[in-house]
Amino acid sequence: MNTPVKLGAYVLGLCGVFGAAAGVGAAVGPVGSEPVSHTVAHGEQSPAPAAEGSATHAPAAHAPGGLQISEAGYTLEVAREVAAGPAVPVSLRILGPDGTALTDYEVVHDKKLHLIAVRRDLTGFQHVHPTLAPDGTWSVPLNLSAGTWRLFADFDPAGAGGALVLGTDVAVAGEYTPAALPVPRLRTKVDGYTVNLEGTLVAGQEGPLRFSVSRDGTEVTDLQPYLGAYGHLVALRAGDLAYLHVHPDGTPGDGTTPAGPVTFIATAPSAGDFRLFLDFRHVGVVRTAAFTVRVAPGPAADSSGEHADDDHAH
Repeated sequence: MNTPVKLGAYVLGLCGVFGAAAGVGAAVGPVGSEPVSHTVAHGEQSPAPAAEGSATHAPAAHAPGGLQISEAGYTLEVAREVAAGPAVPVSLRILGPDGTALTDYEVVHDKKLHLIAVRRDLTGFQHVHPTLAPDGTWSVPLNLSAGTWRLFADFDPAGAGGALVLGTDVAVAGEYTPAALPVPRLRTKVDGYTVNLEGTLVAGQEGPLRFSVSRDGTEVTDLQPYLGAYGHLVALRAGDLAYLHVHPDGTPGDGTTPAGPVTFIATAPSAGDFRLFLDFRHVGVVRTAAFTVRVAPGPAADSSGEHADDDHAH
């Protein structure tokens, strides 16, 4: 059984609204086999990352996204401690290569910045879109329970030539019990909807993930566009929370993309367990369906010839 954990006893004092941008959100290392390059940040290839807290960026072509607080000269700046609550105000800034707050962003999937918040036990997932002030400060309320939360800023600096995903940890003081990772399954339910997953992921290989949504036994074929697609999918690797932001196959209104089921193209960086969060919109409401999937090793790593049970996603 998991033991309740108290954060308040070990976290440092709050260093203002914008804390020092180093140390807390460092990656804990890859899960499974050695990572390979993969698709991140709305389908863009991740530039070479750096360790959190570093503003310089040595080449590291195989590192996943979201494990670093600084990349390509851009740094995520956010308070490192906040209180628990249902609508906790959170502010952040993206500092550019010149050290000043970035104010000019490209619009990607209908928004200038996507903020993903998830507790480190992969519960409490939230995908929100903060409001940008003229001084470059982004603000948004989050529903935060006690625990350590990972925040991911997914954005595309204007003129930079590609999107980035920066991540850092935020401590929310209080007593909590970390949740166990749910077992892999091909079906989940949310708010009266049943969501089924088809697809097998192999480390380092591009593959499709197909989600079908049904309600009261009838398949939903009139999903509504959300962020420029009929669904929005984020995948996080269990353990270090490496971030994989996949892209949908097709565009609403192009005459060929159905309004359900929805398919995404993804490349997992390594073997191991991943948590998938699918946002879909129907009758005006956005809902999130969550899955655990197990990514199989690539051909070079799989010498056993064994295959996982058909009841599990890989």
